[in-house]
Amino acid sequence: MRPIFPVLQRTAPRAWQRPISSTRSPRTAFKPDSICARCRRQQIQIRSINNGQMGDDQRWLSVVDHPAKIVRTGRKHGPGLIILALIPIISFALGSWQIQRLDWKTKLIAKYEDRLVKHPLPLPPRVDPSVVSEFDYRRVYATGRFRHDQEMLIGPRMREGQDGFMVITPLERGEGESTILVNRGWISKKMMDQKNRDEGLPQGEVTVEGLIREPWKKNMFTPENKPEDGKFYFPDVEQMAELTGSQPVWIEQTMVPDMLEAMDREAAGMPIGRAAEVNLKNNHSQYIFTWYGLSLATSIMLGMIIRKRPNEVTRRIRQNRNW
Repeated sequence: MRPIFPVLQRTAPRAWQRPISSTRSPRTAFKPDSICARCRRQQIQIRSINNGQMGDDQRWLSVVDHPAKIVRTGRKHGPGLIILALIPIISFALGSWQIQRLDWKTKLIAKYEDRLVKHPLPLPPRVDPSVVSEFDYRRVYATGRFRHDQEMLIGPRMREGQDGFMVITPLERGEGESTILVNRGWISKKMMDQKNRDEGLPQGEVTVEGLIREPWKKNMFTPENKPEDGKFYFPDVEQMAELTGSQPVWIEQTMVPDMLEAMDREAAGMPIGRAAEVNLKNNHSQYIFTWYGLSLATSIMLGMIIRKRPNEVTRRIRQNRNW
């Protein structure tokens, strides 16, 4: 029996010794570069610092305090991005349309200026209103007598910072000829009463030279005329012709622009006529620059947003994995 105990003492530690497992430890079970391995190492370090209580460390991020967020990787374009994509397309189309408008306006001004250099025509005894548009800005002259008793003031109208009115007076021509409407020019507000401007009311037969113009168009911001009260806010040629028994023909009296003469006429209450020139606005070049500039700017913004969007999605995915 004695030899058996030493044998058992030598073999017992080996029999109860923990076998060497072929499996790797949890520390080596993860790849060094994987996110799970880094998370595992952080948890082990925190446990070793706080003796296993992870909530006592300020670096610990709880799932309750920082819940995971769902990122839609399949939905790349929202309504805001679609609207932003439409802006450069629409602005580019408007800029191209303004190029056509610029060409049309340039040719129209050239046509009117060509009419201005021609000698004035005598106004026929009766004018066909339907062909007035074909003679717009054409220089004409007519002879007759002003009907000052039917004078109409359109205003207010500003000239060089002063408030005033446009003087519209029917011109009654000879026998067999029609009466027309003449825009004699501008007078100051203090001269609106005919008693203060006797020199500005010529009597007898006069010859008027001016431009034949198409009837004016009223915009939506101008109030309606009140002829019963003698208030006119815009030249409604049809309405004025009906009130005075005239033809709906509008003549704008012209004069050579002269500062001294204009001052003398203003002081005497004589209307200041317009210059014989085309006063059409041509701002289409500015509109072209504006629309094309907007198209370029929004295109750059759209490109920056589209380029930044995939990086933002990737950043959020990595951030959620770290949680």
